[in-house]
Amino acid sequence: MSGKFPLQPLLDLANTRMDEAARRLGELIASERSGQQKLEMLESYRAEYRERFIEATRAGIGPDELRNFSAFINRIDDAIAAQHQVVAQSRHYTTQGQKVWMAQRNKVRAFDTLSQRHQDEQAKLESRREQRTNDEHAARKHLERDAD
Repeated sequence: MSGKFPLQPLLDLANTRMDEAARRLGELIASERSGQQKLEMLESYRAEYRERFIEATRAGIGPDELRNFSAFINRIDDAIAAQHQVVAQSRHYTTQGQKVWMAQRNKVRAFDTLSQRHQDEQAKLESRREQRTNDEHAARKHLERDAD
């Protein structure tokens, strides 16, 4: 097969971009998981601290301790709210990363389809050339036999 696929550089570039998009998507997914784990840790810590607060109030605590517990729980709540925003933003970035990867994958598929069509056409041309050569060879042999 003699004809090279003329769009091969674009196919190579599309593959490179798809690989980069896949790598970036992996990073985004890892970041989202990390943010989610941090959120779960904060929520767990808040639940644990709330239990301590409930036990302390049952045992009887003074107003200073009550203010300290309350202030600390409020800070944990603020951290949880901020982490919720981080996780939501991370999910958004992951969704965008998935869209970018899918778009790149679709480009690669389109170029692959064109490449396959080109290869099929080249194979047909080569098959025709071989058939023509075989026909010519057979015709020469037949002529040689008739001449003898």
